[in-house]
Amino acid sequence: MHLFIIAITILMGIAVGWSIGANDAANSLGVAVGSRVLTFRQAILLICIFGFLGAYFNGAHVIKTVGKGIVPLDQLDKNIALYVALVASFGACAWVALATHWKMPISTSHSIVGAVAGAGLAVHAPISWKVLFDVFMCWILTPVGAAIMGFVICIIVKNTFYRIVPRRFARPILVFLVITSGCYVAFTWGANDVANCVGVISGAGILSINSSIILGIMAILFGIITLGYKVIQTVGSEITNLVPVMAFSAQLASALNVHIYTLFGIPVSTSHSIVGAIFGVGMVRGLRVLNIKILKNIIISWIATPFVSGVVSFSVLKGIMLFK
Repeated sequence: MHLFIIAITILMGIAVGWSIGANDAANSLGVAVGSRVLTFRQAILLICIFGFLGAYFNGAHVIKTVGKGIVPLDQLDKNIALYVALVASFGACAWVALATHWKMPISTSHSIVGAVAGAGLAVHAPISWKVLFDVFMCWILTPVGAAIMGFVICIIVKNTFYRIVPRRFARPILVFLVITSGCYVAFTWGANDVANCVGVISGAGILSINSSIILGIMAILFGIITLGYKVIQTVGSEITNLVPVMAFSAQLASALNVHIYTLFGIPVSTSHSIVGAIFGVGMVRGLRVLNIKILKNIIISWIATPFVSGVVSFSVLKGIMLFK
């Protein structure tokens, strides 16, 4: 039974990784596709490469927070820790997969954090409310900070780029900047989000951090390849129409934003960051260019995410404990 639970937990971690790749691929180069700098296939190839590098070299920071910082899985009874890891992975995966079907760019970080907290409450495990509060505050600051950075960077780039770059070189240089900044986003996304699928697996002692990272990377890459195009369409073209200058500004702002949080081991939403940055650069041209309806739907799904995944994991684990 013990080995069966471990096997199912690993499979659920893979499923979460797949759902992350499917939903969050858009965060990296969706705006590059939307601004017609890259095709879907080119974007997905670059996301796979740089997402892998980010997860491999910087993924351990946030894995420790998700695996042990919210609910100390390493301090719980081994069987209880396994059940928490299994059900948290299930709760996160179920909501992310549903949101992907709706083409909504939600936060996989919010989903797994809410699911871990819900599962921890179900078994009366100690919850680090301070860590949860810090994470919650960063969730609020993520899109706001990205929007401000995107707005400022876009104004600076618009006012200086064409003054210092000859017109005949403008297009190829902009294409290079959009692709480069998108790859930077993919790197920071891989570093921050790999914890969302394997943090609980590492925290429960099922696999080492390095083994967890490799497992998470493979699962995320599979998600990118199979369903990554769905949310790329929403992020790339349905919030606002992006020209290359706006695409570069949004991606650079989002990447810088997420990278800072990653270095501090804080699981933030790359979805919130890129959507906030797109909103910021869109504001340079005015509210009229923004699709307010799609933005409202995205924000509603953001608010619902930690609560839905938390309630799912709490309810499922309570049910398991009753019949265990």
